[in-house]
Amino acid sequence: MTGNILIIQENKKARFDYTIVETFEAGLMLMGSEVKSLRNKDVQLKDSYISFRGDEAYLQNAHIAEYKASSYNNHEPERHRKLLLNRKELDEIYGALREKGYSCVPLKIYFKNGRAKLEIALVKGKKAHDKREAIKKRDVSDQIRSTLRRSR
Repeated sequence: MTGNILIIQENKKARFDYTIVETFEAGLMLMGSEVKSLRNKDVQLKDSYISFRGDEAYLQNAHIAEYKASSYNNHEPERHRKLLLNRKELDEIYGALREKGYSCVPLKIYFKNGRAKLEIALVKGKKAHDKREAIKKRDVSDQIRSTLRRSR
């Protein structure tokens, strides 16, 4: 926990599969049982994405598990959840998806000042050789780090 931000789940696969162009912070329209499940960290962002219906943005394929203690008030685990963004941000994201061929994916979900937030990003898909390059860079930095640790 850093300051007043509590990270619930990160989508590490998104950072590996895509080149991040720009990030945004969005609020989430959630039911009570979804918030309880988020506090228990029962969420999976893998394979989720942002889509538009009309002029509104929605989070799709994000799995928030049903809250066990909630009875008849429970939620659908993979329902579409509306994102709370201002009009300028919505127009910017929608334009980039339409014209530039970008995709929009969630990077992480967290609580900020007690409110559930979602960090979303405009991304461009990486080619296979880009992924190999990322793996090489990570391996080299790991080797450097371990060498420095041993030298101390």
